Amino acid sequence: MRVIAPQERPRSWQDEKTATQHAWTLPFVFLEWSLAWTAYFLSNWKLLEVLEYLGSLSILVAVIFYFSESGDRTKQKHYQAWQVINTAQGKGGSGGRLEALQELNSDGVPLVGVDVSGAYLQTVRLPKARLVRANFSAADARMGDFRGGDFSEANLRGANFRGGNFSGAILQGSELEDADLVGADLSAADLSGASLGNADLRKTNLANIRWRDIAGIRSANIAGAQNAPDGFRAWALQNGAVEHETDSN
Repeated sequence: MRVIAPQERPRSWQDEKTATQHAWTLPFVFLEWSLAWTAYFLSNWKLLEVLEYLGSLSILVAVIFYFSESGDRTKQKHYQAWQVINTAQGKGGSGGRLEALQELNSDGVPLVGVDVSGAYLQTVRLPKARLVRANFSAADARMGDFRGGDFSEANLRGANFRGGNFSGAILQGSELEDADLVGADLSAADLSGASLGNADLRKTNLANIRWRDIAGIRSANIAGAQNAPDGFRAWALQNGAVEHETDSN
């Protein structure tokens, strides 16, 4: 805050004029002298000092209100994001859903039961997202980041997750029939109770997956699957999985 300090009283006009050496400069000297007296009077005017304090106080009040209302702004932002997702439900394309999902997840909002079936979500970033009972059926989420996400009981039928990252994800009871997981990273994923019928698991990283309680794997293609746990390949083939190197899609 700028402090208004009283200024020194200027000289009288007679003294100022006497001290002026050149007559042609008198108009300029008079202007300077007039401004000096104006500044002198204003510096002693307490109203200006009060107004200065009020200006600083108004800034402080504005800052307080800004932070006190931050919660309401966040709620409004989340409401708008959900509105984007719900309005585009059942439609193709992105429709702003990719950004809306990422925004909600980055703010720690659970995405339980979200329906993005058929949506275009390539390269979506949803690490540690809570997607319990979510519907990603027929969605295009290639190269998506779902590390540590919870997809328990989610519908992922026919979704394209090529090159996606599901490391450490929870896929308990999820429906992955006909899902495209070519080249995806499923390392340390929990597949207990998951249905993988006809899923494309070629070149998928299966390191340290929890697989012994998988509900079904008939016709799933495990050709070139990498880092599969001991016993997984034999079990999968015994339960109807296949190994076809060519891309049938």
